[in-house]
Amino acid sequence: MGKKQIGDEVGASAIADGDVPMSVRYLLQLIENRFPGGAVELRVPPYGAIQCLEGLDHRRGTPPNVIEMAPEVFLELCLGGLSWESAHSAGQVLASGTLASEAAKLFPVS
Repeated sequence: MGKKQIGDEVGASAIADGDVPMSVRYLLQLIENRFPGGAVELRVPPYGAIQCLEGLDHRRGTPPNVIEMAPEVFLELCLGGLSWESAHSAGQVLASGTLASEAAKLFPVS
């Protein structure tokens, strides 16, 4: 049985209302659905983490390709208010591994 999905109406309402936890979870869900795979772990503490992008999957331990950022940065990236390049160069995004740079194609989420 799959994970319970957040409906588009609920997700859009959360974004419009500034509900950060629900907005982050909804946008992570969209990314996970659009870019399936297990090559990169995208973390937005404390609200969620997903595995996405095709490539070599990891099964146990710390994944080799990890991206982590604050919820506010994640929302700005998803909604197009901030570019991956500027967020990464400003140190607002922690990215490690050979596939971490692939995350640029995840944003913005439309």
